[in-house]
Amino acid sequence: MLSAILLALREGVEASLVVGIILVYLSRTGRGHLARFAWYGAAAAAALSLGVAVALERFRISEDGFEGLMLLVASVFVITMIVWMNRVARHLKKEIEAKVEAYAERAGKAAGWGIFLFVFLMVLREGAELALILRAVELSSEGLQTWIGTIVGIGAAVAVGLFFFKGTLRVPLHRFFAVTSAILMLVAFQLALTGLHELSEARWLPSSKTEMALIGPIVRNELFFFVFIFGAAALLVLREWQSASHAKAAQDAAGEAEKRLLESQNRRQRRWMIAAAGGCLVVILVLTADFIYARANSAPPSARTVTAVGNEVRIPLSEVQDGSLHLYNITAGHQSLRFLIIKKPNGYGTALDACRICGAEGYRQDGQNVICRHCGSAIYVPSVGDQGGCNPIGVPSHTDGGDLVLDVSALVAATKEIPQ
Repeated sequence: MLSAILLALREGVEASLVVGIILVYLSRTGRGHLARFAWYGAAAAAALSLGVAVALERFRISEDGFEGLMLLVASVFVITMIVWMNRVARHLKKEIEAKVEAYAERAGKAAGWGIFLFVFLMVLREGAELALILRAVELSSEGLQTWIGTIVGIGAAVAVGLFFFKGTLRVPLHRFFAVTSAILMLVAFQLALTGLHELSEARWLPSSKTEMALIGPIVRNELFFFVFIFGAAALLVLREWQSASHAKAAQDAAGEAEKRLLESQNRRQRRWMIAAAGGCLVVILVLTADFIYARANSAPPSARTVTAVGNEVRIPLSEVQDGSLHLYNITAGHQSLRFLIIKKPNGYGTALDACRICGAEGYRQDGQNVICRHCGSAIYVPSVGDQGGCNPIGVPSHTDGGDLVLDVSALVAATKEIPQ
């Protein structure tokens, strides 16, 4: 959710700045009648961006390799977004005004359509980019949380844009972009690392149990956000505090008129610093709660002991029809086997409670995903039992009357694929 909020806020503020600059310029130059075309362009771009987001949501990619490539592309987009804004920020206003002036000078409806197309393309760039990045973020998090974070971020961005151009909110934009750039660089790094994690799961890159154990907590937002974003927030607040201290020293050495001006600037800077520190504190508290919750849920779930009859294990279908992850223990000879069953849209997922990369560390359920307890990899429920990555090692099964039947010999044979 945090990544979604930050990304939506950053992209939303950039789009708000573009639209705001255009509206202010049109009003200032006596071309207010063209403002409606700017609003039409922004609305059309927002609608198309939402369409892209819905299409990506419906386009469920289940192959780890392609998911990894999408994550790597998304991380590149985040970096280019940061570089683009930092590079053009100083001249953005002049460049936009020059282009708007060129379109507004056209005769008749050509001026309105020129403004419409310019705003449409500028806002669509931000919206489509946000949709693709958020789809990549959603691959390693709950979909609902991503949508909630996106709505919150866009809402905050719209509010910032409105209040900023109405003159009721004084936002030091250079500081805003400095803070979000620093944290989004961490988000980009995490997306890239998650992409490599997915490529390792797909065996497109070499992988091992140790590697997955090191990368897993980072890509699943536990250790990574808790430590790195805490450090980034602390450093940014410390920098603001040092800037305020230097400004106070300069104020003491200034004349009376200049002192009043500096004092006013320092008050605004202190308010910004307090707001930044408060925001960091809220983020840290939320991350801490999420970290503790994730740790509490990572305990191994209990398994029910079942007994084989001949070469068969029979599990009543009524016991596994609820869509929850069910774990079982069975003893075959001198070997204790642990397997799982979960109801899928197209049948039942039956597999060992182990995978070909992380071994017999087991799984737990988290919402619509099954989570590897070793590396934190999220397994999409419809793919449980399929070949590849951290998917549980599949075991064939069939229904017989009111039972789900597994062969003990198939369970024993599947254990040969568990790495030692």
